Amino acid sequence: MRMSLKSHVQTGGMFATLFMSGCGRAPSFDILGSYFPAWLICILTGIAGASVIRLALAKVHMAYLIRWTIVVYPCLAASIAFTLWLLFFS
Repeated sequence: MRMSLKSHVQTGGMFATLFMSGCGRAPSFDILGSYFPAWLICILTGIAGASVIRLALAKVHMAYLIRWTIVVYPCLAASIAFTLWLLFFS
């Protein structure tokens, strides 16, 4: 049995409505009149946190213990960002 174009459009509209319902709440911050998404704030905080941890390790002369710094510090920044996201926005 052939479906008409109208029924395809109706079915597509129904699925689009179902899939778009998850986009109803977008957490954002108002900073000086501009809205920034929350994930961007979490990433910037994660990068800053990883930088602080690196400086703290350098201060106590333990930074040399980390061999693969090009992998460790981005992963540390990501884990801080993911943790902040889960704590505040999930």
